[in-house]
Amino acid sequence: MAEPRWLDENEQRAWRAFIAAQRVINGKIEQQLQRDSGMPHTYFEILVRLSDAPDGRLRMSELALATLGSRSRLSHAVDRLEKNGWVRRQDVESDRRGQEAVLTEKGREVLRDAAPGHVETVRQLVFDALSPEQVAQLYDICATLADHAGGTYDKAQWENSPGVVPAE
Repeated sequence: MAEPRWLDENEQRAWRAFIAAQRVINGKIEQQLQRDSGMPHTYFEILVRLSDAPDGRLRMSELALATLGSRSRLSHAVDRLEKNGWVRRQDVESDRRGQEAVLTEKGREVLRDAAPGHVETVRQLVFDALSPEQVAQLYDICATLADHAGGTYDKAQWENSPGVVPAE
């Protein structure tokens, strides 16, 4: 068995800072969305992904990949979003087994209402603490890590995205 490639002091410090930042920021974003909009961050992300998609619809399999969730977990979340009237499922005409999640007008409204508080929280927690150069570095580092780890991060998708608030 090969000897583990232990982290050196700088790597260990960076790793621990990364974990701490991730936990604190994710926890505060989750609290804000629950408090102000009554939804978990996962639901918010699903609504954002749908609002960014053409016609506000994505195949369930594409949505699962985009949100880095399992299909069963996504299915449960979409069930809840359907019960709220924010999303509806629709069969794919060209594929009898396929289904799409479709953002409803009520879902767009909920997202429009939730977005300002969410964006302000993200700004306060992340961007207010960074210089423009650090923001560019953060983007490069995070995109590189997501790509290296085999995630579904697609730079082109996000670089061409209209942002969190859906177009009117």
